[in-house]
Amino acid sequence: MKLNYPKKIKDFLDQYVIGQEDAKKTISVAVYNHYKRIYLLNDEIDKSNVLMIGDTGTGKTLIAKSISKFLNVPFAIADATSLTEAGYVGEDVESILTKLLQSANYNIALAEKGIVFIDEIDKISRKNENTSITRDVSGEGVQQALLKILEGTIVNVPPNVGRKHPDQKMIKLNTKNILFIAGGAFEGLKDIISNRLNISTIGFKTKFDKKINDKNLLKFVGTHDLKKFGLIPELIGRLPIISNLNSLDRESLKRILLEPKNAIIKQYKKLFYMDKINLKFTDSAIDLIVDKAIKLSLGARGLKSICDNIIKDYMFNIDSIKESLIIDKFDVKCQLNNWKKKRP
Repeated sequence: MKLNYPKKIKDFLDQYVIGQEDAKKTISVAVYNHYKRIYLLNDEIDKSNVLMIGDTGTGKTLIAKSISKFLNVPFAIADATSLTEAGYVGEDVESILTKLLQSANYNIALAEKGIVFIDEIDKISRKNENTSITRDVSGEGVQQALLKILEGTIVNVPPNVGRKHPDQKMIKLNTKNILFIAGGAFEGLKDIISNRLNISTIGFKTKFDKKINDKNLLKFVGTHDLKKFGLIPELIGRLPIISNLNSLDRESLKRILLEPKNAIIKQYKKLFYMDKINLKFTDSAIDLIVDKAIKLSLGARGLKSICDNIIKDYMFNIDSIKESLIIDKFDVKCQLNNWKKKRP
């Protein structure tokens, strides 16, 4: 694997991720420093694990996936909500590393330089700031279990995802050079930041208030805010790089649909072209899709769901389509109405 400068990493991210300039710069620098630390064999430099904060569909997973693709390293995604403390029903924290091993085709040396994305890290926050004498199976206990893995230790990893059992042969994996990226929406964090900054929500606003709005409030996030949200200080300390992703506006959603290297519309065009059919979406159809995504508040993820449902019937009847297919706003409206009836 070649060591690439931050600018080159960001240039690659720009091909797949629309907007989020600050987040892309932050993670490009973090990734560069992380792998430079590995190449120079310098254990005195702390790991650059990253915490990404942003609404659903703003690009957290896409950024992590794109980084691993660019570096050509093993990549695994884990959902924090499926993890529990050892001894409880659910997945052990070590199962995260099993997925990474599988991604590396069980090449241990390769896996030990991979990237793990832990999604919905906010969902394992403890319920309040006071330490409870009762077990918090999917909250603080999981946070505690993650600490050693994030910092760097030798872990006994089961070869298959699931519960460990005594007769199972374990694989030893050193996590000190694995880059961990955690992501979450952190609903309610903006209120915590707002209260700390003592920003007025009604009445007259100060000059300081005018510089801040709901969209850029996460720029002011600090460790105290994350602690108040429910992350334990030790976990916060092991995720030293904090990056926030902005909510996607209408223009960003439209660009996501059309511009990236793997844009949704481009993918569909390729699929239809393989059947020698030229697919085209009119501007009004694109606008309607974007409007629907905004209404559903699912960000870029919503765009994919909507397009899948619009395309499904056309793809099913592809044998009867000759040479070209133009989808306009009336087609979109019709398909969305059918989809609406089927949704619960």
